[in-house]
Amino acid sequence: MKVSIIVIGDELLLGQVTDTNSGDIARAIAPAGWQVAQVATVADDSAAIRDAIETALAATDVVLTTGGLGPTKDDITKATLIEVFGGELRFDAEVMENVKSIFARRGLDMNRLTESQAMVPTSCTPIRNALGTAPVMWFERGKKVLVAMPGVPFETRHAFVVEVFPRLLEHFGRDCWMEHRTLIVSGITESDLAEKLATFEDALPTGAHLAYLPNPGYIRLRLDVAGTDEKMVKSTADSGANELKARLGNLLIAEADLTAEEILLDALRGRGLTVATAESCTGGNIAHRITMIPGASDFYPGSVVSYSNEVKMNLLGVNAAVLEAYGAVSEPVARQMADGARRALGADCAVATSGIAGPSGGSPEKPVGTVCMAFATPEGTDTATFHFPGDRARVIDRASTTALIELAKRLKGIK
Repeated sequence: MKVSIIVIGDELLLGQVTDTNSGDIARAIAPAGWQVAQVATVADDSAAIRDAIETALAATDVVLTTGGLGPTKDDITKATLIEVFGGELRFDAEVMENVKSIFARRGLDMNRLTESQAMVPTSCTPIRNALGTAPVMWFERGKKVLVAMPGVPFETRHAFVVEVFPRLLEHFGRDCWMEHRTLIVSGITESDLAEKLATFEDALPTGAHLAYLPNPGYIRLRLDVAGTDEKMVKSTADSGANELKARLGNLLIAEADLTAEEILLDALRGRGLTVATAESCTGGNIAHRITMIPGASDFYPGSVVSYSNEVKMNLLGVNAAVLEAYGAVSEPVARQMADGARRALGADCAVATSGIAGPSGGSPEKPVGTVCMAFATPEGTDTATFHFPGDRARVIDRASTTALIELAKRLKGIK
């Protein structure tokens, strides 16, 4: 089944907000063999929305819209849908009860604009939005279905997975079964990995495909298997993943679709260890990413953001003579930062970063993008220097990812 997605909002076209809804929808429908055929981003303009809907309905049997369902004047999707599907606004008591319960939970008073959320087109079937006040709306035209959802990502994601997609599957049925297996490797280039796995790919059966998804510091391998026999699809996916693991050997650092910080967590939990961070150029970004994981307090006591040399010396015990001899951006300083973080925060392991994120501050010997790192584990402390291209934000992001992955590799015995 092919699906069209229309994301609505001036803020998307102005670059003020990034569309994540279409990606969430694509991931949710893939296991059923459904695919996104097209994604259109349109302004808060009735004619533009109407044209996009008509184009999408002509192309696919299912159209999903997100955005423009709020109570303010710039939210015009509801009125435009009446133009497309006919009908008029009516009061829906169940939608009003949902709105009241949400406002009561938040301790807020309702106003006239909020109450207008309970007015829905007579041409639609409203579906409860458990996390927001704007109801989901189901429209039909012949054999075609359009479902209008709010634009707030967490509302859309929940509504689609819990309410909308199960109804779509019941309405249209499942095209096929699809299974994904994700393995994460490090220490090899994408081209070398493709060469290593060439015979594996050549032997894949019909309906199976191997995708290479490179990230800074690692590569995600995703094995996709599709077919009409559920048991056969799962069996093929499992056997393919097992063969990949055997071929990859110690290049394999994770057997699931994990982020860099989740890979480190997996390595720490596997050995019952804790980790601390000492960050200079990454400015706490590694700490932020680690603490985004629920339960991080079980393995992460804390961080020292040692942006200045004084903090490096006073809190981490970096020797002034080492700073003077090698400079803050050096492996000897990074080593003392990591050892100091382990000592100060009582952790089993530590990772430290010191570098030049740019755009200024570089030199011929240490250009912008140079980042020195240290990795302290129960087996000892070692260091490495990396050079990352890009602007300041990209250097910080890539350095953070690399630090997480490199420490995880050392904990797994991979260098």
